[in-house]
Amino acid sequence: MKNTHKFKAKEHFLKVALMMSASSALLIGTNAFAQEQSVEATDSAIEKISVIGSRRLGRTVEDSPVPIDMIGADALSSTGQTETNMILGSLLPSFNFPQPSLTDGTDHVRPAQLRGLAPDHTLVLVNGKRRHSSALLNLNGSTGRGSSAVDLNAIPANAIERIEVLRDGAAAQYGSDAIAGVINIVLKSASSGGSASVTYGANVTTMDGVPDLKDVAIGEDGNLAFTEGSDRELTDGQTATLRANMGFELGKDGFINVSAELRDRSLSNRSDYDQRENYARLDDGSEDGLLDPRELTYNRYNHTYGNGSVEDIAVFVNAGLTLTPEAELYAFGSYSTREGEGGGFYRRAQDSRNIEAIYPDGFLPTITSDINDYSMAMGIKGDLSEWYYDASAVYGEDEFKFGVKDSLNTSLGPTSQTVFDAGTLIYDQLTLNVDFSREIDVAGLASGVNIAVGAEYRREGYEIQAGETASYIQGEFAGAAGSQVFPGFTPESAGSNSRHNISLYTDLEAYITDNWNVTVAARYEDYSDFGDAVNVKFATRYTISDEVALRGSVSTGFRAPSLQQQHFTSIATVFVDDVPTETGTFSPGSDVAKALGSPGLDAEEAVNYGAGVTWSPDSNFSLTVDYYNIKIDDRIVLSNNLSGPGIEALLAGTGANRARFFLNAIDSKTSGVDIVASYNTDIQNMGEIAFNAGFNYNKNEVTNVIDPPAILQGQGVEQDNLFSSVELSRFEVSSPKTKLNLSAVWNMDEWRATLRTTRYGETQDPSDTPALNEVLPEKWVTDLDVGYDVTENISLTLGANNLFDVYPDPTRELVESASTFSRLFPYSGFSPFGFTGRFVYGKVAVTF
Repeated sequence: MKNTHKFKAKEHFLKVALMMSASSALLIGTNAFAQEQSVEATDSAIEKISVIGSRRLGRTVEDSPVPIDMIGADALSSTGQTETNMILGSLLPSFNFPQPSLTDGTDHVRPAQLRGLAPDHTLVLVNGKRRHSSALLNLNGSTGRGSSAVDLNAIPANAIERIEVLRDGAAAQYGSDAIAGVINIVLKSASSGGSASVTYGANVTTMDGVPDLKDVAIGEDGNLAFTEGSDRELTDGQTATLRANMGFELGKDGFINVSAELRDRSLSNRSDYDQRENYARLDDGSEDGLLDPRELTYNRYNHTYGNGSVEDIAVFVNAGLTLTPEAELYAFGSYSTREGEGGGFYRRAQDSRNIEAIYPDGFLPTITSDINDYSMAMGIKGDLSEWYYDASAVYGEDEFKFGVKDSLNTSLGPTSQTVFDAGTLIYDQLTLNVDFSREIDVAGLASGVNIAVGAEYRREGYEIQAGETASYIQGEFAGAAGSQVFPGFTPESAGSNSRHNISLYTDLEAYITDNWNVTVAARYEDYSDFGDAVNVKFATRYTISDEVALRGSVSTGFRAPSLQQQHFTSIATVFVDDVPTETGTFSPGSDVAKALGSPGLDAEEAVNYGAGVTWSPDSNFSLTVDYYNIKIDDRIVLSNNLSGPGIEALLAGTGANRARFFLNAIDSKTSGVDIVASYNTDIQNMGEIAFNAGFNYNKNEVTNVIDPPAILQGQGVEQDNLFSSVELSRFEVSSPKTKLNLSAVWNMDEWRATLRTTRYGETQDPSDTPALNEVLPEKWVTDLDVGYDVTENISLTLGANNLFDVYPDPTRELVESASTFSRLFPYSGFSPFGFTGRFVYGKVAVTF
């Protein structure tokens, strides 16, 4: 796979170079036209940067009627975290990024949460334009189950000038998905200079509460006997990250800024040893038989549980060109590719799913991913008469190719192949926008009324491509059909679907008095597949004094059902209370789903309330406190894994023994408080230090569950409801109820240091079986980053993430009855900070 990746990397870089050349040629050609017109350009258009949450040009975070976090490039770079989601998790108290394992494709594109809501309840923008989502649908038992979210890790940190996080409902301003808030990634736009860095690190760790296996023997009772040592010590997860950024002038008044990242991460494994007998016993005439002597030499660390191996390449281009004093042409684009591997569940030699002629010692099937993601945006903005305008077109596509290796199709017998193409998921999105805004003088108001109007057209496509025949076929031999761990997409699952929507919006903002600001917004959306929606928002800010201000908002919102939720169909191995099952996910409109009472999907509807206070007595200190209350009706969730004789009869010939589908099943209420404070001070003769603190309290409640459909009764189905209690619990308790972020950034001459510590509140990993419910106690995780400027252009950095090597408590110490798999996988995948332990790194950076 490594050699294949190197070959593909050249191909990918060629594609990127062509894309960049095309963009540059278009801008340069336009620049030549501008020069022919002899128009002297200025920087005025380029400097007009609008903060999200308001369409008034020049709006600052301090004046905003809703809470907005600003994360600058320095904060993004002063960490050893190698993924953008990890960086946000360490900086934002309301942002949750667990790192699950053994969750199929979710191991490769991990979802994140804002304010404890689903990953697809947060809208992601790049340079203020809607970003396309991942083609992957998260299906297994992890945070974000049932969602398709934007892959933030496809955006390298060194391409980012700043990140703006709007913590408020904004569907009336930006459309679907903006229920929890909006994340806007602003790309770098320097026209000169650059930087490059090399970071290398590894996990140097001791697994808390998990002893090392020292010896295996046959006990006096004829069974396996194990000798354990102290807690297991490991060095793994070696990660090399190369980053570069460069700015170039484009004509007289333009820029092209290019960023690239290459990341190579090795596997980190936190599984425990397997105590089960791997081989069938030898027949010696006794009742139990003798242990196979191979049991004593067999490698019992046969699973992988942790971060999979990943190779990433990403290139981002951001460009702008002033055509006239009233017009700027802009373009930005990206291309990224990721190849990853994630282990499944080990098939022992004696397992019925194994063929000993192929794997005499059993096998660990591995899911491989080949993810290609690209986007291109172009637009023009400026002044037209008294109006400011912005017209743009954005296209993005994400392609997720599934592969399986070190596996087999049991039903094909001893001649089964061991490597499979399991099929491909593709999502694409085209968005066309035109926006106009201007300020109109109105008598009696302290300021003019800023009027913004606009229209948007969006076309989305979703395609499932079938895997090769051997990946899904039922052969002539007994056993499950398809490639073990991930059967390929069948021709029946394959298909291409699309939809479009048109939206119109208006946004009004004014200062009623010098101290009172009011914003009103409304948006109309019409979708081709489920209907239309109207959303409104009212936000206000009142300045009590130079130090104190009050702010508040109320808005309605919605989230359209994704094409992935509407049309995804697949069969995969899913563990239900530690028992592996072949579970089929069926389209809500399929015959299987309809037979179980599926009514089809409709949009989610939300009402969002917010109220807060800001206090800033001087330029060195600020404090904000914001309360939020978000009610969502008709939330789209994945049904329970339905089972029983009736289900099995329906699924005959599909390779599945359980079924599930999406439906609007619950209503929910999310409420909480965000507190953010900062303080900057000089230390006499000891430099400057900046303190930051952030606290989030978040409570999720399921307030209503739909009644079980009558069609389930008497049909041989074991469940009496489409939505299980464990899923209800996951909505309510699987993310931290509280999170506290504390940081101190110190600078003095050539030295700088960043110390961050985060307290993750209690989290739960619920189960349908009460004895397996897992309550994860609160934990403190500390990061340290120390840098030194060797010269004006060269710096060295040493640091550690999770400096004190903190782990979640082992599962077997938290549940009443430990099972085989709760021992094999010793830490919960719902741990809000992962479970790979300390990561130590060094970095060399050059600026020019």
